[in-house]
Amino acid sequence: MILPKPISIDELLGILNVEATVKGKTDNMVHGINELHSVQAGDLSFVDNDKYYDRMLKSAATVILIDKEMDCPEGKTLIRVADPLMAYLTVVRHYISFHPQTEMIHPSAQIGKGTIIQPGTFVGENVVIGENCTIHSNVSIYADTVIGNNVTIQSGSVLGADACYFQKRPDGWLKFDSCGRTVIGNDVEIGCCVCIDRGVSGDTYVGDGCKFDNLVQVGHDTYLGQRCLFGAQSAIAGCTRIEDECVVWAKSVVNKDLTIAKRTTILAISAVDKNITEEGGTYFGAPASDVRRKWREMACARQLPELVEEVKRLKAELEELKKK
Repeated sequence: MILPKPISIDELLGILNVEATVKGKTDNMVHGINELHSVQAGDLSFVDNDKYYDRMLKSAATVILIDKEMDCPEGKTLIRVADPLMAYLTVVRHYISFHPQTEMIHPSAQIGKGTIIQPGTFVGENVVIGENCTIHSNVSIYADTVIGNNVTIQSGSVLGADACYFQKRPDGWLKFDSCGRTVIGNDVEIGCCVCIDRGVSGDTYVGDGCKFDNLVQVGHDTYLGQRCLFGAQSAIAGCTRIEDECVVWAKSVVNKDLTIAKRTTILAISAVDKNITEEGGTYFGAPASDVRRKWREMACARQLPELVEEVKRLKAELEELKKK
């Protein structure tokens, strides 16, 4: 999220209002708020997990909320606090809050020429919708969503809902407040009951020409390239990047934090749990692998009952030979 205007370290400490120790450059300015997966120069971020300290310190983040005493990389600012995540959320909540709405279409929404919005559709605060779109009844478009031109959205879909992103704590789950956006490109078609979540701190992005069947889920901060197609009941977890012209067929899932190369096809009822780096491949299975290899494995598996019987017969013959 980009801040309305940059703030100084002193202004940031005033927002945090907690005991803090500053290390490193004290004249840095905070231009935005981002998590590790999408952090850029000028951003404020946080780290509180041994797995990510080194990666965060080497990231582009300019100001880092941290809970350990560590050497400060050149040019950065470390702010040591007891609970970096709560400090980070304090800043998010300073800029982003829920505003109840009484009208179906918020007065701040910008709706382009030729766009049709059917009755019963909700359009939230600061939404931008391009030209010549058709949005059918009972669609929910949450605040800060951006939609391009020539987009069709079928009934029951939800764009821009909060991310499913929580941290496990002794007293339960702590929610990461979402301050990112949902951005939909041009010429996109979205089926019924499709859910595309907003980014936790960056954007969830759907590229030009993407097509969605019904009941598709796209997680927070995910990037979908141009002209991708998603079959019914497919699901893409958060922070994943799917490059141009990929096809994910029905009931297939892609795990979080992955990259899927251009022109990849994932066949129905598959589960991808690793990066796919080779362009133009076809994958199947759970976990998914190259379709030709997977089919050979399945062919072998079909022979298992006969192989088991053959092994039993050979064992029996061996026992007879031992007796003789």
